[in-house]
Amino acid sequence: MAIKKNNQPNSNKDINYYKKKFWRVFAYTLLGILAFFLFASWGLFGSMPSFEDLENPDSNLATEIISSDGVVIGKYFKTNRSQLKYSDLPKSLVEALVATEDARFYEHSGIDGRGTLRAVFSLGTNGGASTLTQQLAKQLFHGEGSKFLPFRIVQKIKEWIIAIRLERQYTKNEILAMYCNVYDFGNYSVGVSSAAQTYFSKDPKDLTMDESAILVGMFKNSGLYNPVRNPEGVKNRRNVVLSQMEKAKMITTAEKLRLQALPIALKFKLESHREGTATYFREYLRDYMKKWVAENKKPDGSDYDIYKDGLKIYTTIDSRMQLHAEEAVSEHMKNLQQQFFIEMKTNKNAPFVNITQAETDRIMMQAMKNSTRWAIMKDMDKSEDDIIASFKVKTKMRVFTWKGERDTVMTPLDSIRYFKHFLQSGLMAMEPQTGNIKAWVGGINYKYFQYDHVGQGARQVGSTFKPFVYATAIEQLNMSPCDSILDGPFMIHKGRHNVTADWEPRNSDNRYRGMVTLKQGLANSINTISAKLIDRVGPEAVVELTHKLGVKTEIPAQPSIALGAVDITVEDMVAAYGTFANQGVYVKPQFLSRIENKSGEVIYEPIPESHDVLNKDIAFAVIKLLQGVTETGSGARLRTQGGGSGDNRWTGYPYMFKNAIAGKTGTTQNQSDGWFMGMVPNLVTGVWVGCEDRSARFKSLTYGQGATAALPIWGYFMKLCYADPGLQVSKSEFERPANLSIKVDCYSAPKVKDTTATEQNTDEFEL
Repeated sequence: MAIKKNNQPNSNKDINYYKKKFWRVFAYTLLGILAFFLFASWGLFGSMPSFEDLENPDSNLATEIISSDGVVIGKYFKTNRSQLKYSDLPKSLVEALVATEDARFYEHSGIDGRGTLRAVFSLGTNGGASTLTQQLAKQLFHGEGSKFLPFRIVQKIKEWIIAIRLERQYTKNEILAMYCNVYDFGNYSVGVSSAAQTYFSKDPKDLTMDESAILVGMFKNSGLYNPVRNPEGVKNRRNVVLSQMEKAKMITTAEKLRLQALPIALKFKLESHREGTATYFREYLRDYMKKWVAENKKPDGSDYDIYKDGLKIYTTIDSRMQLHAEEAVSEHMKNLQQQFFIEMKTNKNAPFVNITQAETDRIMMQAMKNSTRWAIMKDMDKSEDDIIASFKVKTKMRVFTWKGERDTVMTPLDSIRYFKHFLQSGLMAMEPQTGNIKAWVGGINYKYFQYDHVGQGARQVGSTFKPFVYATAIEQLNMSPCDSILDGPFMIHKGRHNVTADWEPRNSDNRYRGMVTLKQGLANSINTISAKLIDRVGPEAVVELTHKLGVKTEIPAQPSIALGAVDITVEDMVAAYGTFANQGVYVKPQFLSRIENKSGEVIYEPIPESHDVLNKDIAFAVIKLLQGVTETGSGARLRTQGGGSGDNRWTGYPYMFKNAIAGKTGTTQNQSDGWFMGMVPNLVTGVWVGCEDRSARFKSLTYGQGATAALPIWGYFMKLCYADPGLQVSKSEFERPANLSIKVDCYSAPKVKDTTATEQNTDEFEL
């Protein structure tokens, strides 16, 4: 008993000792943890995002190009990521995401305590504990992180701190939207918006429930659960997501079973700079934006980056009209191309016509030097002889055809000649009252032919230049469309108007018609009439007016310009013709409405440019002249159904338009260029067709003239526009000025019933 009494005090002492030690260790540990968190938040273990970083996380957003009707027609990006608001997300995707990734998302404040304890005690074998907010923090500020455990612990703590800050800074809905915007779904698509377009060709709001479940399933591991490479694994993962939704009572068992039975249905399409809608316009806009960012700085003085700043570029392009224009160009060009290949079968130097071997060699050598192959081999310090020799070695390649891309074997030199066979086209449509460009088609296929024939390529305009001559004559000589002039032999002698030799223009059929009105002269594109008019007003006056109309090309003050020996872009021609439709007021073509930053603030809004060129009466008189072209002249086939020479290549014929149309065909010497300028009161459209090289061309007027090469594109395009009532393309008459002082209503002879003969005859006059 004595021993027990002696030991009792020692036992009490031991218990108290261990209690104090425990609480001391506990306090030190707690203080250590608190200090660790505090030091981490101060950035002692690596930088932490500032308040500004949390307000504006660097999310590397793609710049979006948006049409006037609200469609995203393209993007500029290094990482294809688009910003979505919570309201843009479908309910099914939000529910699937919460049910699968973070069931208590709406209950915690960034860290799920229950989940964290479960993960700690199970050593991670019973699932992780990262909340959606933590996953967002990881995605935004340090990615996957380190595999080294001590560093990983530090990163996890930083993740918790950032998550708590995010929860304080943003609402739950904003956090969900941000998370959906930053996840990489593979195939160059980052964020739900890009993923929906890439895998299903849809906007996010149009996703079905099973499609939403597929995307949510990819959040676990987009590399493993990629629906293109692993459809079976994706289906299994999707079904897990649907089971989670059923468990959370978001869908019924019957719905789950029905959705789980569905196959994986994709509409996969990679978003590419070289494919999609308005490719030529997007490239033209990209070049413009390079200059814009150099002249327009951020508020802090730094440069905008169109590949990561998430700008929204609102354009005047109408996506519906753009698609109609692309269809019209595609349908007619593949039709006309068949005829070109037929003609070239008997041409030993195809596609070149009537040129020497030396000239052919020069063209081919220039093409070789402009090729990527030449540039690469030159960088490798290869000799010119070695480079030329490589162009004669057969190799596997993929080439463009109108029936789709084709794999073949040929020499690079043969491929150059093959691609030079293809007819090219340029089309631009614009509202004359606003200058808003509604459609822009710079070529037949941007992937293979990157030269833009709207804004980049100036080509000889032929008879489409003649209205500028007529407008000058009406303005300066007080003439009217009904005034008569003699169609007969005519010469401008050496020395007059700067000509260096006698110039005697001839009509294309080498005959003369006697007295004709100005309206008949333009309708039948009579060369002598244009020559006489420019002789009376002087070429300087015509050049001056043409520049006022918006043509930027340098034009020689020579009488020959009356027949169209001038190179002008489609863009400038449309602007110039638009002045006539806009009652004599020139409005500079406009392709931008505004530019916004990623926060939706307008950072740029262009100021429209316009100036008076002609009074209303003169502009209307020119419109009446141009209406004559589509009533009795080379554009009359727009109103007939009788057919004629080459009618199997008039794509979309018969057109049978009955509304007011002002237009002008144009064909250059040797049929190198075919044009049609067509106008209705609220839309002016210019179309050019020709080969890349002017020596590659049709041999005759039948197919090479503007009425066959270019006019059908306009007719096809307008038929599509009129069939689309949402576009509201006018069928009304052109507005007639009050108290019109110029006689425009001329006597016209009864129409000839044999439209076939009429069209063939008038087509011969076209130059």
